[in-house]
Amino acid sequence: MRWLTKRILKGILTIYVAVTITFFLIRAMPTNPIDRALQEYLRQGIPEAEARSMVASVFAMFDISKPISEQYVSYISGLLRGDLGRSIYYLNVPVVEIIGPAVTWTVFLLSLSLVTSFLIGILIGVAMAYLRGSSFDSIAGGICTFCNAIPNYILALFLLFYLAYGLRLFPTYGAHDIWITPGFTWEFISSVLHHSFLPFLAYVVTSFGGWGLTMRGSTVSVLGEDYVVAAEARGLSKRRVMLSYVGRNAILPLFTSFTISLGFIFGGSTLIETYFSYPGVGWYLMFSINRRDYVLMQAFFLIITVAVVLSNLLTDILYGMLDPRIKAE
Repeated sequence: MRWLTKRILKGILTIYVAVTITFFLIRAMPTNPIDRALQEYLRQGIPEAEARSMVASVFAMFDISKPISEQYVSYISGLLRGDLGRSIYYLNVPVVEIIGPAVTWTVFLLSLSLVTSFLIGILIGVAMAYLRGSSFDSIAGGICTFCNAIPNYILALFLLFYLAYGLRLFPTYGAHDIWITPGFTWEFISSVLHHSFLPFLAYVVTSFGGWGLTMRGSTVSVLGEDYVVAAEARGLSKRRVMLSYVGRNAILPLFTSFTISLGFIFGGSTLIETYFSYPGVGWYLMFSINRRDYVLMQAFFLIITVAVVLSNLLTDILYGMLDPRIKAE
């Protein structure tokens, strides 16, 4: 219990420090919401005097002109009450109403992509390890290395240009067709899957290779262990040896990376979601940065921080259950 309490306190301290640093860094960015809004009004051809009057009336309800120390105290006190604030760009709309749908779409897309790429990588890695030195090992290893080296946003641009804009096989934006009423119907589900396929494909293709190469190396090292040799000498079936002795132990080194990756999915895939105008956390985060919506940015960074801290805590707890020696640290 003392070990767990220590980890939880460290997590709380990490979140507080990250929130504080984020708060001040955001306000150190060039320009502010007022200047950015004024620039947009001027680009629309609105006279400067009228534009300044509009900006003054719109932003009168926000406290961005107050001393930064007062803003910080107000922000922290709001967090302690569970209030994430109200969006500046969306004119006083509660941030929770924006974050809720965004997190839902991001978790759907990236959790599905992460699990799929992980499973594909595990299967390919085990196969390469058992067939090491063969043609399959060379070809599969080369494919994994190549795919792992491709930035996901480069592949996303390629898929968007050729399959969406070029061949028009897939939609170019959105999470579903806007004329379809959301609900548990095949029409809506098929539309969601159709819109998410290209972002899903870009993520899976560029990430399964890393899992595969890591799993290959881990499996090869386990195959040389004495308990595996003893199991084979006892005449156990290859299937049992692979599942019970090799696979279970070889996957442990990947366990940490996978659980931590689960935390990072709440941050979205900024460039992929932006390219496909997919309304997830990554798209809204980029949008809030461009509009200098301090409150919205803070909320998204808070979600990312909490998710990563919790995923690390979960990893520590599960590893502590698997290996009691960790609790002695």
